Amino acid sequence: MSKRAAPVFAVKTIDELAIDDERSFRHVALYADLKEILRRDRYTFRVLPASLAGRWDRALFLNLTFWGSGGGGDVLESDRIPADVVAHAAWHHLAARAFTSSPGTPQSAEALFLGEAIASAFDVYLAGRLLGHAPQSSFLESQVPAMAEAADAAGLSEAGFEAMLGTIAADPDRAFEDLRALLFDATCALSACNGADEALVALASFEEHRFASLLHRHELSNWVLYARAYANAAPGPDERARAVDRALREPGVVATDWLATNWVTPAMA
Repeated sequence: MSKRAAPVFAVKTIDELAIDDERSFRHVALYADLKEILRRDRYTFRVLPASLAGRWDRALFLNLTFWGSGGGGDVLESDRIPADVVAHAAWHHLAARAFTSSPGTPQSAEALFLGEAIASAFDVYLAGRLLGHAPQSSFLESQVPAMAEAADAAGLSEAGFEAMLGTIAADPDRAFEDLRALLFDATCALSACNGADEALVALASFEEHRFASLLHRHELSNWVLYARAYANAAPGPDERARAVDRALREPGVVATDWLATNWVTPAMA
């Protein structure tokens, strides 16, 4: 009886993938730059083999469990990729460039959390830029209801959620930085907890944050558990990650502009 061949990912660059909803992002210059960085660096994505094509559940499991393992971008269920995932992958790629000393060296937990916080908070920035400009965007059609569901579970009223969307659309840059800081602070705090009692206290400390109702929209348990399993265990804080975090919080600094100047532009060069 012959053995069944093990499934193998197809490896594809951004030029070999069809990008969904990209037209909605045409007025977001930062998106175009992020995509160009992936193209120039020949960044590769992993696509499920033909025998598993369309298995979004399998792709989702692999992405949530091995999100920072390197070896390529998000696992895709087919040779199509949403435009927001292009941006997400590019931020991870730039974070790895900023925080990895040498190829194959694991990042610190703080670096992993910061990179994921930037990539995840960029979704709120994109939502703010697209609201009112691209109402038919499939990104908004999926993300806004998901945000609303998380906010409702956290006890935020429908009117409160609508007001939140209004503030995001009014100042996407501020929304990005506020959510990025929250995600970074929350995961760092949770990572230091030794059990549910401490974690409950840690989560309670963020209840007054403007985006507290969106905290569980993000898979923070996966972030923490992955970092505990795979992060660089070197003692002491990661001064490179902390320096970037401090720079993004500086009064008067527009975080997206800082990242564009210090990460995006050098990568484009």
